[in-house]
Amino acid sequence: MILDKEHLRANLDEVIWNIEQARIAVSEHHIVKLVTVAKYTELENIATLYELGQRAFGENQVQQLKERMHALEELPLEWHMIGSLQKNKINNLIDLRPTLMQSLDSIELATELNKKLLAKETKMHCLLQINAANETTKSGVTPERAVDIYQTIKETCPQINLKGVMTIGAHSDDTKLIQQSFESTYSIYEKLKKEGATVCSMGMSGDYELAIKCGSNLVRIGSALFK
Repeated sequence: MILDKEHLRANLDEVIWNIEQARIAVSEHHIVKLVTVAKYTELENIATLYELGQRAFGENQVQQLKERMHALEELPLEWHMIGSLQKNKINNLIDLRPTLMQSLDSIELATELNKKLLAKETKMHCLLQINAANETTKSGVTPERAVDIYQTIKETCPQINLKGVMTIGAHSDDTKLIQQSFESTYSIYEKLKKEGATVCSMGMSGDYELAIKCGSNLVRIGSALFK
């Protein structure tokens, strides 16, 4: 559905206002980046959000990322890969040169990605995905192993620039459980700051205010912008 500019402006203003309120509750120095999850929306809406000042957009699939980057190549957008990456799509993703790959979810994927980055003589900024609620339906490393795995990737995969961590909040109506998954991820992020981590990506349309209050500095929002 193509939304008109004023409708999108109202949605964007509402999301930014909510981010501001949550951010200031943490600290006026706490900066939060908004990445628009574009997977369910039309190209026209992305272009309109760009006109309204939004710059960072995320896609869940390499093929869709490729099509959209190509269709909107005249706009200076910042593109993020936020979905699970299949090994047979690694080369395609490398060629697209995303600003940030947020879903590095295992040592195996990191090793394969590093090998292919080396062959193409390039590097990639990535986040380690943490399965903070230990849900079988989600990918990511366990909270218990996250610090070790992060350090191992840093030591053994020099083509990957690890920038921090990402999680998807617990799939639950229980706010406490969601909060616990965010707090668990944030405590890992705190430990990894000495390893150079600067990004803690937590929070989507349903829980981004809570995520920010738990320390998130990057939120991934789709449906709240395109309602």
